[in-house]
Amino acid sequence: MSQHQNDASVRPITDADVPTAVDSLTWAFADYPYTRYVIAEDDHEGRIRRFQELCLTRIGMVYGRVWVAEAGRAVAVWSTPDQDPSPAFAEIGPLIGELAGDRATAFEAAEQVVAPHRPQEPVWFLNTVAVAPEAQGRGLGGAVLAPGIEAAERAGHPAFLETSSERNVTFYERLGFEVTADVQLPGNGLRTWCMRRDPR
Repeated sequence: MSQHQNDASVRPITDADVPTAVDSLTWAFADYPYTRYVIAEDDHEGRIRRFQELCLTRIGMVYGRVWVAEAGRAVAVWSTPDQDPSPAFAEIGPLIGELAGDRATAFEAAEQVVAPHRPQEPVWFLNTVAVAPEAQGRGLGGAVLAPGIEAAERAGHPAFLETSSERNVTFYERLGFEVTADVQLPGNGLRTWCMRRDPR
């Protein structure tokens, strides 16, 4: 993988990075097609903030691996095969249902159509990633993803992600991911791409 000049600034997250990381994630997903589809419109940004905070602090930081650059202006949150996050999902499932609000049935329907395309074997799963607007255009997205991609590669596991942005597909293809499914979500024609990068 090409070394970005920013790689030196990428490091595991600390508690001090959390507020900035949550800000970056909230901004990135406030108008994202998938989260618009599965999370209620009412106080949408507040719901996104809480959802991303749960993914980061209750799943990624406890059961996975999280890297940041620039104190959280760029952040990548992974689940890994080393720990089973299902206890966290069981605990926060009801909270996620509340955050989905009147989109809860859409959330469940979306999960049902995407789930069959998720790998059954152990993978590094990219839960969420963001680069704050003021930090964009400097290669931080690729830089903050690199440690997870490299760790999956070293462990001999595939890396897997889902995206609902066609522009993101091209970005991930440059990092070595390939589209394994192009899924149409029920109801409104929104698409989600499943992407996978096998160890070389």
